[in-house]
Amino acid sequence: MGFNDVILWAAALAAGMVNSVAGGGTLLTFPVLLAALSVSPSALVLASGAGVIANGTSTVALLPASAVSAWEYRREFRQAGRWLTWLLVPSVIGGLAGTLLVTELPSGVFDKLVPWLILTAALLYALQPRISKWLISGATDDRPSRRRLTGILLFQLLVALYGGYFGAGIGILMLSALALMGLTDIHVMNAVKNLLATSINAMAAAVFIFRGKVEWNMTLPMMLAAIVGGFLGARLARRTNRVIVRRIVVAIGFSLATYYFYRQFYGSPA
Repeated sequence: MGFNDVILWAAALAAGMVNSVAGGGTLLTFPVLLAALSVSPSALVLASGAGVIANGTSTVALLPASAVSAWEYRREFRQAGRWLTWLLVPSVIGGLAGTLLVTELPSGVFDKLVPWLILTAALLYALQPRISKWLISGATDDRPSRRRLTGILLFQLLVALYGGYFGAGIGILMLSALALMGLTDIHVMNAVKNLLATSINAMAAAVFIFRGKVEWNMTLPMMLAAIVGGFLGARLARRTNRVIVRRIVVAIGFSLATYYFYRQFYGSPA
């Protein structure tokens, strides 16, 4: 096992743990994959671009761990029946459309958006505690009106579109929609959010695999590491200070966004 393999495995392990504790695993795996693929590009990378392949590989590698997290909330699914029914369809459609945009548009388009996507994700994670507190305190148990439900479904479609295109940060966006729908139980909200995120990521992974945008020699070891990290993170979640974990992930996100902005506008730093 080479040094790059160790770094990739460690990033996936950390991503699995971080996703179990606070979310934000993509902010760890995507940049490491992008760096590794850019240094020694394969024929696949040369054909499709390092950013697209890093995105596809990260999505597929983290999918099983995401599914495990969703399964842990299976008891709450019964309490969220109508919300799952309403939101699953736009989630699948948006996830499919977003991933098709990544795979069909020129790779340079995604590469130019990378700094903005990472910055958006970092901002969402930084603001998540305040947004969640505000949403939950303002939520009611009233059934949403037809007009509000239509707006929420369109909002979820846009969230899934972004999720299929990049993915990091969709959790807080979906919690926003669920709060507006009237959900007040945070456990039920997390159950719905995790299942919808898994459905978006599963659709994205299917498209990436079908389009041949996955570097499998990197994916499989990272997949195993992410699953191990997910189990470890679930056990450590109650003992871990989520605020500290979130701050670390946010700091990494802003640092990476700064780096990619610098590289995009001024060339590769020395």
